[in-house]
Amino acid sequence: MNLVVLGLNHKTAPVEVREKLSIPENKIGENIRLLQAKSPEALESVILSTCNRVEFYTRVTDVKQGVEALKSFLCEYHEIPREELDKSIYLYTLDEAVEHLFRVASSLDSMVLGEPQILGQVKSAYKAARELSATGTVLNQLFERSFSVAKRVRNETGIAENAVSISYAAVELAQKIFGDLSGKTVMLIGAGEMIELATKHLVAKGVKTVLVSNRTYERAVELARQFSGEAIRFDDLHDELRRCDIVISSTGAPHFVVRRELAEAVIAERGQRPIFFIDIAVPRDIEPSVNDIDNCYVYDIDDLQQVVSANMAEREKEAERAAQIVRAEVGQFLSWLDELELTPTIIALREKMEVTRKRELAKTMKRLAHLSDADKEAVERLSTSLMAKAVHDPIVAVKQAAPTDEGTHLLQALRRLYGLDEE
Repeated sequence: MNLVVLGLNHKTAPVEVREKLSIPENKIGENIRLLQAKSPEALESVILSTCNRVEFYTRVTDVKQGVEALKSFLCEYHEIPREELDKSIYLYTLDEAVEHLFRVASSLDSMVLGEPQILGQVKSAYKAARELSATGTVLNQLFERSFSVAKRVRNETGIAENAVSISYAAVELAQKIFGDLSGKTVMLIGAGEMIELATKHLVAKGVKTVLVSNRTYERAVELARQFSGEAIRFDDLHDELRRCDIVISSTGAPHFVVRRELAEAVIAERGQRPIFFIDIAVPRDIEPSVNDIDNCYVYDIDDLQQVVSANMAEREKEAERAAQIVRAEVGQFLSWLDELELTPTIIALREKMEVTRKRELAKTMKRLAHLSDADKEAVERLSTSLMAKAVHDPIVAVKQAAPTDEGTHLLQALRRLYGLDEE
């Protein structure tokens, strides 16, 4: 089966090369149509393009010619020199191609191990190709199977557990402190990217009220609107802290924004209800000794990084379990491919031998017209038995060797020796 993957990713190409070859979502269809028109070698194709990878999954008539056609298409369409392309791309065929897709869909090949977005991107790429009738039996089965493999990996391993981003690690810690986050109030001090990401995660976990305070009030209003929250003027920050269960701070202030005396007053006014400070500023916004106050919990950027590092180590342990699932699934898919190629050959061989048997039997029976009906039946049974025995050993040999390269060669030889491709 001439199945290939040609592509590049964050491991093989710098961002400036990935930018040149990146294909916007609204251009995927155009690329597939052009590939079909210019490269008849490509029988089935799916194009996956994300910020970290561009990959062509293709069934081709001939591997060498098909790969050459894909490279030429990329160089021509994206106006990239061949030598620059060759330095960055990788090529996988058959079993390696199958394993690669299964690893990609399962997020074992991602920049962030276990991240969930890639599976949705793979599904979108497949859907786009299928809607253009660019896929067939092989790629349909391959991609549908990749989704099942990804589901198994998610369900049977902890690859997606344990936060591996600073923003999500903060949310996990908040859950450990409060348990249920629904109904909690979060205060954002500052308006940086990590603050924004952490807030998105918190809202997804059920946080209902978002307060935003920033030295530039207009920026506070803008961010508060994004989360249907409330903008707080920076001068009113201290008075509003008593309302908050979670405080995320990241300002450029050269001094502490929340000092110990303020935190002691706030926790007293809250009736000792816990308050969680996430300090991702450098220099720090929350005075470290606030963590010594009962029911005040302070985590700074180094604390969160330690959590992330420990969690990544746990994901890497789970990655080996996931890899075992992938390898087993690759074997099952290759067996299906073998059957896909083998079955038509066996049917064609038996049909051809049956035609030959009947033709030769008819010739012989003309000379044996004097035989009784019983003898004629015996001759026919003999011819049937001889035909079955004649094809039995070749079929068994090809079946036994099917999962290997030898099986592919034997299958090709069988078709050639019996003239099956001439019919």
